[in-house]
Amino acid sequence: MTTILAVDDEAPILDFVEMGLRMENYQVVRAVDGAEALRCFASCRPDAVILDLMLPDQSGLQVCREMRRVCDVPILILTARDDLEDRVTGLDAGADDYLAKPFRVRELQARLRALLRRSGRNQANLLNFAGLTLDRGTRTVHKDSKSVHLTAREFEILELLMTRPRQVLSREQILTQIWGYVYDGETNVVEVHIRSLRKKLADHDRSLLRAVRGLGYSLGG
Repeated sequence: MTTILAVDDEAPILDFVEMGLRMENYQVVRAVDGAEALRCFASCRPDAVILDLMLPDQSGLQVCREMRRVCDVPILILTARDDLEDRVTGLDAGADDYLAKPFRVRELQARLRALLRRSGRNQANLLNFAGLTLDRGTRTVHKDSKSVHLTAREFEILELLMTRPRQVLSREQILTQIWGYVYDGETNVVEVHIRSLRKKLADHDRSLLRAVRGLGYSLGG
């Protein structure tokens, strides 16, 4: 299993990151400061690191430099600051990518997949289920070998469900994964997109995208 070291001193952010990573079948090791991060890094040898810049005991840049001195593990800097100078400093310290808070978990997942792909530690780009094929690399979908055109949101919902076939995901889980951890828009937005997906996938009997009353939605049963 691919192991990700997530480092942040804010518990809600760390919980949010861990939830998103576990949805992608990653094993997550958590650390809340630089010293703990370096200890975990030495003991678990992660496949990638998500590292906050603002840590209570030392700069995330110092931690990044220490990790980079040891090996070339992919490092994604996570920070509340998003000015050019900070990005340049982080990349010069050895980071491979940079993501500013607040962020959508889907972008975090996509950036991490790209880093793992470039490092040769990538998960499969192709997802398959019951005649459906979804290619994460080209962002294309085929149903029974026929191309299906989806909007960006529809693609992301289907991708999420295909990473968890036959597992029921609540409306709140889907909202958090696709729209971010703060969403106050239309209350039926998930249902609207599910209806559109069913129509485009010719899921007339709703056996592919199943609604489980009071619980949520699943791909297959």
